[in-house]
Amino acid sequence: MNHLHINHIIVCGHYGCGGIKAAMTNHDYNYVLNMWLRNIKDVYRLYRDELESIEDMDARADRLSELNVKEQVLHLAKTSVIQRAWKYGKKPDLHGWIYGVQNGLIKPIFDMKGGTPIDTLYQYDDL
Repeated sequence: MNHLHINHIIVCGHYGCGGIKAAMTNHDYNYVLNMWLRNIKDVYRLYRDELESIEDMDARADRLSELNVKEQVLHLAKTSVIQRAWKYGKKPDLHGWIYGVQNGLIKPIFDMKGGTPIDTLYQYDDL
């Protein structure tokens, strides 16, 4: 990362995502797809109360898309690659965006400046 001088990383989801909608069901797709959807289901579980207070299923799926992007940015910050880059250069900044397929607009959801502290449970001491 430091050698490439990367200043920003963007995690971008989109509204109307079929994967998000599939994760909101209990349908058994196949082994590989079920594993991928499980990560989204984990996000749903974390935010279940908020999500289930949204009656409109399309609006619920859109909110889950936003929350999934936020969680994926947080997951990225926990990696040794990002932590090492932050330790030695305070870059890159991490950004979570949602793309509106219907209107072509990008909505910023979540940002982490390079070097943002994370829970000590996820910090690597010997970088």
